[in-house]
Amino acid sequence: MLVELANFLRETGLGLITWPMVVMWGVVLALLYLAVHKGFEPLLLVPIAFGALLANLPTRGVITEVVQPSGVVDTGFINVTATPAAPPGDGAVHFRVDKMEGGLFDFISQGIKLEIFPPIIFLGVGALTDFGPLIANPRTLLLGAAAQFGILFTFFGATLMGFSAMQAASIGIIGGADGPTSIFVTNKLAPELLGPVAVAAYTYMALVPLIQPPIMRLLTTKKERAIRMKSLRTVGRTERLVFCVLVTFTCILLVPDAAALIGMLMLGNFLRECGVTERLVKSAQNEIINIVTIFLGVSVGITMKGDSFLQLETLKIIGLGVVAFGIATGSGVLVAKVMNLCSPGNPINPLIGSAGVSAVPMAARVSHLEGQRADPNNYLLMHAMGPNVAGVIGTAIAAGYFISALAN
Repeated sequence: MLVELANFLRETGLGLITWPMVVMWGVVLALLYLAVHKGFEPLLLVPIAFGALLANLPTRGVITEVVQPSGVVDTGFINVTATPAAPPGDGAVHFRVDKMEGGLFDFISQGIKLEIFPPIIFLGVGALTDFGPLIANPRTLLLGAAAQFGILFTFFGATLMGFSAMQAASIGIIGGADGPTSIFVTNKLAPELLGPVAVAAYTYMALVPLIQPPIMRLLTTKKERAIRMKSLRTVGRTERLVFCVLVTFTCILLVPDAAALIGMLMLGNFLRECGVTERLVKSAQNEIINIVTIFLGVSVGITMKGDSFLQLETLKIIGLGVVAFGIATGSGVLVAKVMNLCSPGNPINPLIGSAGVSAVPMAARVSHLEGQRADPNNYLLMHAMGPNVAGVIGTAIAAGYFISALAN
């Protein structure tokens, strides 16, 4: 009986459990608590947490360790068994693919490896977001730009803490509070940090209602928080369509490496505003973005293996991430106050400066709610959407610049 029991246990995964796995189970529970009980970004944190759970169980057929035995070509996630083929005369070595081997997530994760998922998320964001407030009040572009100070500051801070330039750029993007962009940049520049960077970015996005208000109240007076802004003018369809095309041309010409993100963002918004693609808009707003969100989340979670995640540098990344986020929030508020000094006749409520981070539309809602605490009849939501959209564009441009400067 004992021998049979021992044989049974060897066939199970119980003997393969390690202490890093157990610790990561606690991390998974914490993420699920934030998502399910607190309601913080559940659409993202639940898939990430479940992917992390699978990564820290002795699974089979889920993900395959990449090896390079004779006749196997390493493609990053999937092992492709190949045999040499006769060269066609160009002098290059060619292979004939015989079969592809890999677990479920080896294939799903190709959406990150091949840089497919983040741009598709941007397509959905563009289809869901109203760019009208930014067009109606273009000076809020400055507030979106101001929030990028958090990225820049953290880039230099991470460099001083011993991270390479490419790793520092990946960590700095956390300050933009834009999960897809963080994943996009990290996959290109520092794929070994994908798990910690993505978790930090999405966690801080989820914690916007907790992190931002104390900073906003610290940097403003009650009188400033009660400022009522002038009503926004109506923006016509032609203006909206021209804006999409103009931003696409300008951003891609200046920063070609931002083309995938900016192009898909503007395509989604063009579909929304043109009025003749209703079916495509609904698909981008619902089925497409929802499916990709699931796959993106679990693909990120599957990188959170305890052996690699439980490192000192992970704690550094999480700490730098909250610093980046705090500075981005504060920079937007302070720049709004400076703008008021230059234009006292048309004041800006400094609270909307905090919406310059890319967490759409949560950061705009936080600005609105803080404004209503000072004046219950003050409505800042649409005003805050201006810097919120500008922040999305600004973070994508910053990402493209880092990729251009460091990876090319």
